[in-house]
Order: sequence, then structure tokens, then C-alpha cells
Amino acid sequence: MLFKLSLRNIHKSFKDYAIYFLTLILGVAIFYVFNAIGSQAVLLNVTERTYEIIDLMVTMLSGVSVFVSIVLGALIVYASRFLMKRRGREFGIYLTLGMSKSRVAGILLIETFIIGVVSLLVGLGLGVVLSQLMSAIVASMFEADMTNYTFVFSAEAFVKTLVYFGIMYVLVMILSVVSVGRCRLIDLLDKNKKSEKIKLKNPIVCGVVLLVSILMLAFAYYAVTAGINEIIKTVDMMFVIIVLGIVATFLLFWALSGVLLRLVMSCKRIYFRGLNSFTARQISSKVNTMSIAMATISLMLFMTICILSSALSLKNAITANLESLAPADIMVTQQVLAGDPDIYNNVSAEIIERSKLSVSENLESWGFDIDEDLAERVEVEMYSFDDFTFGDSLGDKAEELQEKYTSMMPYSVAEEVMTLSDYNKLAKIYGREEFELSEDEYLIVADYDAMTEIRDEALANGANIEILGFNLKPKFRECQDGIIALSSNHINIGVFVVPDKVLENSEPILRLLVGNYNAEDEAGKEVIERRVMEVIKTGVTDLNRETNAEYLMMSLTTKMDIVESSVGLGALVTFLGLYLGIVFLIACVAILALRELSDSTDNRERYDLLRRLGADEKMIRRSLFRQILVFFLLPLVVAIVHSIFGIIFCNYIIATFGNEQLLLSILMTAVLIVVVYGGYFVLTYQCSKNIIRARR
Repeated sequence: MLFKLSLRNIHKSFKDYAIYFLTLILGVAIFYVFNAIGSQAVLLNVTERTYEIIDLMVTMLSGVSVFVSIVLGALIVYASRFLMKRRGREFGIYLTLGMSKSRVAGILLIETFIIGVVSLLVGLGLGVVLSQLMSAIVASMFEADMTNYTFVFSAEAFVKTLVYFGIMYVLVMILSVVSVGRCRLIDLLDKNKKSEKIKLKNPIVCGVVLLVSILMLAFAYYAVTAGINEIIKTVDMMFVIIVLGIVATFLLFWALSGVLLRLVMSCKRIYFRGLNSFTARQISSKVNTMSIAMATISLMLFMTICILSSALSLKNAITANLESLAPADIMVTQQVLAGDPDIYNNVSAEIIERSKLSVSENLESWGFDIDEDLAERVEVEMYSFDDFTFGDSLGDKAEELQEKYTSMMPYSVAEEVMTLSDYNKLAKIYGREEFELSEDEYLIVADYDAMTEIRDEALANGANIEILGFNLKPKFRECQDGIIALSSNHINIGVFVVPDKVLENSEPILRLLVGNYNAEDEAGKEVIERRVMEVIKTGVTDLNRETNAEYLMMSLTTKMDIVESSVGLGALVTFLGLYLGIVFLIACVAILALRELSDSTDNRERYDLLRRLGADEKMIRRSLFRQILVFFLLPLVVAIVHSIFGIIFCNYIIATFGNEQLLLSILMTAVLIVVVYGGYFVLTYQCSKNIIRARR
């Protein structure tokens, strides 16, 4: 009997359960999809290094899943409280008719169990389908071969989803039963009549708090954008600004709850038109009773927008950088040890002499045939001098720039210098612009925006420099875009290019060999790369063993390694960002939707009273639509304003990766928010209409 009654109740109240069902299904599906990536990646034809990256990504996603399960669990508990409130009168009638509390709890227990099982089955089904699409995304990111790919069902993700959500549903059932057991009959019968009272706050206090919150936010916005170098000089200061923004957001919503109604009431023509007075009071009541919750939701939406935009931007920027920042196949870096041998600890004289040889000579002595394996190559040298530092390079603007950009870097760091002929050799093999210099000129090549901004100010002022007794003036009034080392991101903070004669009698600190493999396809390049890696590893190891030292004289950077590492980092950031961003977004809109449905349930008697006073259905629906629209838009608008400045700050932090794809990532984030947020808004409006519709 209880089972049949539970089924009939679920069928009768299906429209009320719609948002609850949707949230549970989406939660289960998303949880399964992201935890099934590891099982799908096994079937992809990828290299060993790529699979290691995927394995790391899967491990991190598993760790994040614990946090996600807590968020979803809290959301399910919150949703169950709404359902209890929605059906309180129904349970009260059961008790009035003589049904015991244990049997009412049994009905609720069976209903919760059925809803949980159906949600799990539908969510898992949807997750299995979506996970096949995720396989294609993973394969696309890692450029994997899907020729032998087949349909995959992840037993591990299935079991994990069952366990995590099973625990959540059991917790919900226990809480629901306890809640029914503690309720008094009068409370259940009067649940739908109880609503929050509107307490008008002191408008002067609210106005002052509103002004203070706006000023606090304005300062925080300035600190993370235009004033970042002046204000955020330490990590502690950054946290202070974050806390300031959080506190200001809570104060903003608290003040709005006392200002909104007063503002509307002051406009008599608007306030007394149609149902505007009723609508305004309803909105004020929602904001008043949920000011803390709305501030929290706004901050979560802000985090969602920043996480999604930054993650997608970072991934797109990394991908876009690969061709321009890694234009050659291989770069070997060799440190040159010059001067008094006694200053080097645990370094033998043989290693010091080895370091003075060219890179080619060392590689060939270890058995690597450069002429056969490299189609083209160049060798260049880098220099550095203790009496030519970053601060020295700024000329007359040094003191001013040090005060303005105190957070950037130590101004006592020695600058890197190279000859014009060496740079042009690199530029030629990289396919970049070559330069000419007069005997008294220099130029700076750099691609890290935060540093070029400082250097450009000095160059625009005509900063002269002195190196080894040579006085040089800038050829250009700004840094020239250029790279020295192969990389996946913009790391060149500035290298000085000077006429050859300036450095002709100096000892270099680094020797670089840059080249391209003598192979026509990727397979041939992989063979050569494995060979050179083994040669360098063996050569350095044997040299250290023979000389009883532990010194890494030579290091290797390859385009293949950069590509795989970059793609892996991009995929890791993207998946983590999507996982957290989507879960946060669903949690925010689900809380808003459930709260609105709860309010509609509480206010059903009020809507009936409006009908008796002569309001038609069109006016009532318009009032309901406006209430829900403002309720959904208010935290979103505040979050969007926060995000404008938050994204600027995030891109400043990740500037080394570039921000070329920022607009695209913002558009993708906007589309996702419109679909999810808009979908929940429409569904909430439709469900609310059903709740308040005229009873026959």
C-alpha cells in the first residue's frame, strides 16, 4: 500500500520534482563523465609520455571528485528540504486521517529511494552517452589515434558514482525521516501559510552601507587592475584584497535588501501601477531573507565565470603558442664554467674544460653524429655581467620604475646579453625578423608582456646602457618580439642584443645548439630524439661518475616534449575548470530555482487573494516572471561585474601563456551560462506557474 501511494504521489507531483530530477540527473552524469576519462584513455593510441600526463590528470580529477561530491551532497540535502516544505500540508493531512508518523516517514523513504534510483539510472545513461563525446575531446586534445576505439563503459566510474551518490541518498533519507519525526501536526498544516515577514531596514543605514560596499569594491577592482603593481606587492596583500571583495559583496546585498523597496516606493507612479507594489514587496522579501545566500551564490558564479574563462583561455593560448614559441626541433643548453675552479663545489677540472668546448664537440665525443641527424643547426652564446643589472638597464627612469613596479622582480639581477650575429642566426632558423645595428646601438628582444611594459618605458625615455666600457643607445623605442629558448609560453623577459665587437673578448655563460632533425616524418624524428636523449644522459652520467661529481652540465629541450607537456597541461586545466565550473554553476542555479519554488508555494494563498481582488492571470504571470527574473539576474549581474576585473587579474597572473584566445573563451563561457542558467530560469518559471495556478 505504501509503495503504491508513493508511486502515485511521485506521478502526481512530477512537475514539482522536475528541477530536483534535473539537478540529480545532471550531477550523476557529470560525475560519471569526468571519472570515466581514465577508462576511455586506455583505448587511445598515445605515446608513453602522453599517457603519463593523462594518468596524472585522472588522479587529480579523482581528488577533485571528493570535493564535487560534497558540493552535490549539500545541494541534494537543500533540495530535499524544499520538497519537505512543498508537501508539509499533505503529510499533515495524512496524520490528521490517522496515519502514524512512522508510516508517513515510510512513504517519504520509499519516494526518496525511487527518485534516487531513477535519477541514478537516467544520469548514468546520460553520462555513458556523453562520455563517448568526451573520448573524442580527449583524443582531439592529445592528437590520439581513434582508429581502434570502441564504445566504453567505465566500471570504475560506475561503481564510484554508485557509492558516492548512494551515500548521499542514504543521508537524505535519514534526514527526511528525522525531519518528519520531529514535526508537529500544526506545523505541517501551517507550513504553506508561514512566510518571512518584511522588516524595513533603516534606509539611512542601508544607504551608508551600500556606499561603503561600492567604495570597497571600487578599491578592490582598482587594486587588481590598474593598481596591481602599486598595491599588490605581496601574496598577503593579494589575500587582503580578496577578503575585502568578499566582505563588500555581502554588505552590498545586505544594503540592497533595504534600499530596493524604498527606491521603488519613492516612485509613486511606478509603485502603484498594476501589481508593481506586490511585485516590489515580493522581490524585497526575497532579497531580505536571502541576502547572505544571494551574496554566496554571486561569489560562486564569479568563481565559475573566472574558472571557465581562464581555463579555456589558458588552453587555447597554450595551443596557439606551440608553433611560434617552439619553431625548431631541438635545443641543447650547455653551461660554461669560467674563472677560478675553486669557486665550484664538487666540480672537477675536466668538467670545467668540457664546458668550454662547443655543444657539437661534446655531443660528437659521446657518439652523436650531428651532420647525419640534424638537417640544420646553429650554435650561439649567451653572456651576463655582474655590473650590468636590470636596474642598470633602465637608465634615468630606474628610480621611478622601481617605485612603480616594486612587485615585478629584484632589480639587482644581471641581464642576459648576446651578439647581433648570434641572434640573427637564431632568428633565421626560427623564421623571425633579423636586425641590423650601428656600432653604438642596442636592442632588446622580449615577449613577456609584464616585463616589456617596464622596459618600453625606459626605452621610450632613450635609456643608454654601458657594457664593458661601451656606451650604447637604443635602436628602437620599444622591445622587439623575439625568443631565445624553445618554450611553451612567453618566458623571455628580455635579452640585450649588441654589436659583436662589444663581447668579442668575453667569456660566455651559456652555449646553445638549436637545430631541426634530419627526418621527413614524426616517426623518424622520434628515433633521432631518443638517440640524442640517450647520448646526453649517458655522456653526462659517465662524466660525473669518472670525475666523482654531480653536475648537470648539459640539458635538452625538444619540440616534441614541449608539445606533449603543453597539450597535457592545457587538457588538465580545461577538464578541471569545466568540472568545477559546471558543478558550481548547477549548484548556484539549482539553489535559486528551489528557493523560488519554495516561495511560490508559500505565496500561493496570496496569488489566490489577488485573483479575488480582480487581478487577471496575465497580470499575475507578469508579476511572477518579473520576480523570478530579478531574483535570477541580481546575483548574476554582480558576478559578471566582479568577473570583468577578475578575468583581467587572472590573465595578468598567467601572462606567460598569452591571452590571444581570451575573447573566444569568454564567449564559450557565456554560451554555457546562458544555456544552463537560462534553462533553469525557464523551468523555474514554468514550475512556479503550475504551483500558483488557480485551483478549481
